[in-house]
Amino acid sequence: MRLVIAKCSVDYIGRLTAHLPPATRLLLVKADGSISIHADDRAYKPLNWMSPPCRLEEAEGQWRVVNKSGEELRITIEEILHDTSHELGVDPGLVKDGVEAHLQELLAAAPQTLGEGFTLIRREYMTAIGPVDLLCRDGAGAAVAVEIKRRGEIDGVEQLTRYLELLGRDPLLAPVSGIFAAQEIKPQARVLAEDRGIRCVVLDYNALRGIERDELTLF
Repeated sequence: MRLVIAKCSVDYIGRLTAHLPPATRLLLVKADGSISIHADDRAYKPLNWMSPPCRLEEAEGQWRVVNKSGEELRITIEEILHDTSHELGVDPGLVKDGVEAHLQELLAAAPQTLGEGFTLIRREYMTAIGPVDLLCRDGAGAAVAVEIKRRGEIDGVEQLTRYLELLGRDPLLAPVSGIFAAQEIKPQARVLAEDRGIRCVVLDYNALRGIERDELTLF
């Protein structure tokens, strides 16, 4: 991974045009070929980016990034403040605990738990930033990405948001909605999820396993 901090302006030329005026920004060049431009805010979200496959052509004072469709990022560099490269190696990915892995397996076998007419497309549907737990279709045939946690917190909502942003660029899937499913969902996570149009589902692990509760209930 290459990290460059530079004073630069950026122009995007493609289906539409966009311009970022001169400012100090982080340019991130990843081993998968993606290039993204970041400001010192907006959390993880870049100001602009080019997804792989694309090629980077460097000249004095300018980077030219072109993808296979001919879309182009032109980065005009006034001054480079920092330029380093780091070998990160192969990432093992997110390792779920036993309960989360079993929840994923159980929901994959019974996707209708998430809603009437739900069907499974694939478990561990791979994206450029990691696998979505479940990719399903709802009763109307629309794609739904499902993130499964034992305890649902804000970082899980952020993770699903990133997946939805990537999946939404795929014309064969878009539009893609999201479900955040967990045994317990923290109030702050629920508020954030619902604000982003993500549906929250609380899972009953024992019910999914076909185990009835021992205690008596009124309902």
